[in-house]
Amino acid sequence: MFVMTIDQQNSRNSSDDVPLLLTKLSAVETILHFERTVGDEIQGVLNSAQSVIEAAFTALRMGNWHIGIGVGKISLPMPENTREAGGTAFIAARGAVERAKKSGNRVPLAVAGSENAADAEAVLVLIGALVTDRSESEWRVLDLISPGVRGGQTAAAATLGISPQAVSKAVRRSGWQEEWAARPAAEYLLQRAETESRES
Repeated sequence: MFVMTIDQQNSRNSSDDVPLLLTKLSAVETILHFERTVGDEIQGVLNSAQSVIEAAFTALRMGNWHIGIGVGKISLPMPENTREAGGTAFIAARGAVERAKKSGNRVPLAVAGSENAADAEAVLVLIGALVTDRSESEWRVLDLISPGVRGGQTAAAATLGISPQAVSKAVRRSGWQEEWAARPAAEYLLQRAETESRES
């Protein structure tokens, strides 16, 4: 399984954004839903690499979170909430978020818990840079289109009252197509790391 520990940056000098992030993450499929654990930190337990990526990129889009992803085992029986849970995946997530806090100007995301975790982290950081660098105008376009759906850019242009060329330019500039082309690789590497952690 995967454990995510997500901690707000500079929380002492900014507003509490935990409720907003929890609302945004409520649509992500989880085993134990995301909840506040202590201070401005939240945790969740997930069993899908795809869901982990969705949660990570949701937090990166907000722009003020350190993200730790831990792979490993969860102590059984499974409790009703993350505050009562334990296991190697939780220990790995704690180490990952602490390392993410020391990322400097790099995307504040880390993965821990197996030898292959570094591979997953490298790809997620590269894709995450595309997510964090997008402007609000680019997001207005991207929120109206879906991967692999024809006609989405034309519909987005009509909705926003801009030209299809402007939409196309925003999509190219945002690296949106590159993100979605690379997501399967990130999913594969996360799943490989998680499988390795269970077998060790």
